[in-house]
Amino acid sequence: MATITYEAATRFYPGSERPAVDGLEISIEDGEFLVLVGPSGCGKSTSLRMLAGLEDVDEGAIRIGDRDVTTLAPGRRDVAMVFQSYALYPHMNVAENMAFALEMAKMPKQERRRRVREAARILDLEPFLDRKPKSLSGGQRQRVAMGRAIVREPQAFLMDEPLSNLDAKLRVSTRSQIAALQKRLGVTTVYVTHDQVEAMTMGDRVAVLNEGVLQQCDSPRALYQRPANAFVAGFIGSPAMNIREFAVHDGHARIGDRDVEVSDELRAALADEGLDRVLLGFRPESVDLVGPSEGFTASVQLVEELGADAYLYCSIAGTDHAGDPDIVTRIDPARPPRVGETVHLRVRAGHEHAFSPVTGERLSS
Repeated sequence: MATITYEAATRFYPGSERPAVDGLEISIEDGEFLVLVGPSGCGKSTSLRMLAGLEDVDEGAIRIGDRDVTTLAPGRRDVAMVFQSYALYPHMNVAENMAFALEMAKMPKQERRRRVREAARILDLEPFLDRKPKSLSGGQRQRVAMGRAIVREPQAFLMDEPLSNLDAKLRVSTRSQIAALQKRLGVTTVYVTHDQVEAMTMGDRVAVLNEGVLQQCDSPRALYQRPANAFVAGFIGSPAMNIREFAVHDGHARIGDRDVEVSDELRAALADEGLDRVLLGFRPESVDLVGPSEGFTASVQLVEELGADAYLYCSIAGTDHAGDPDIVTRIDPARPPRVGETVHLRVRAGHEHAFSPVTGERLSS
């Protein structure tokens, strides 16, 4: 086990005008589970492959423990990688697949068997050791791929979207198994996913990337409750945070047909930047249905009923966003309004998030 450090690590692909990963700075603690998340093409898989030695580091450095591994060959980094595809050898049984890397390293047969048996016990694979991969389910194959990494007893596990080939139900159960297994083994783990729900439920910390740049690295709760910028605010959370630009005049933001007072702190922040508009964000659960005199007017465009929850997608009176909903709110599923109905909404005081419409960065609020 070891710490992992990215020191302004940068990767340029030939012919590209911008780096795939731009000055990445992250320190990962010994035994920590860090998730790299972001949209397609944001640089998360490239960052992982740089750590594994499968991509060059053009600028900066990467350290595992006290070793600079920036230029080390992959086989000398003492890490084990679990890929999106299971990459199991079809002609080998489960035990042989798990032991293959150990055999290549000339490990004594008795020690190989001990490690395979222990990994199989941890992963509930003991009944399948003599089976070939073709006779296993997707979830079982993924556990074999995990076992192949565990038997190596590396300093770190690197996982590149390992659940993306599983169906939705199996993904949910397998992600909890991986998180519990990592806690049990205590091995430093870097995990890549595009699924923000997966990231939030698995990681001790989550690093959000966009266009090769680290946006924020924090605990799941901190990312949700205090996003550093509008990108993180909109990416983390399902449904996404409502983020819209509103005019600010005389200490009030104009939301539809209602003026909403902004805090003195936000007013000062806007004045410092010379802004008369603000990006306001609020989570669906922070918007309430209220009486006509208590909130701004909105028209229901869509009602999404999910059993335990229901969501209203509404357009705010006096706004024009080409038919797209302006705001989503979570409501009591027992009494949802109808599509086309006029409702009145109010954001709970103190639950607003304010961002600069110029830079997207968080403003004091």
